[in-house]
Amino acid sequence: MPRLVKPWLASFDWEIVTEINRGLCKQKNTLHKPTSDGYLPAKTLWQKNQSKELTVTEALEVCLKCHRLAPFCFYNGNTFAAIARDFITELSPKLAADKAHILRSIAGHIVAGTATDIERKQLDSLLAALEK
Repeated sequence: MPRLVKPWLASFDWEIVTEINRGLCKQKNTLHKPTSDGYLPAKTLWQKNQSKELTVTEALEVCLKCHRLAPFCFYNGNTFAAIARDFITELSPKLAADKAHILRSIAGHIVAGTATDIERKQLDSLLAALEK
């Protein structure tokens, strides 16, 4: 299993997460507001993991869990997928352009909760190739 361990989420404190969501809502002229049920659990989960050494897969899972907790009224998936694509981009220079695009796409699907088993296997394969 690929490790590539580091604090992938360290550049994204909760205020940045909130600002990403605010920006997405502004673009779509949609209400930006925390939810009463999901905001605090998502913030707690995020802050608990933000500076932790995580594998890429673990960092993506944190993004997925926060998305599912729905801390904001709108665009939770887009918010956490944007963060995932951003930290995944760090790996792009080590891959061919087509593989880097596939990696970013799979990361977005994982965070959205729509990744197939085939995509998860592709992710593992791409990450394993980076460790060599």
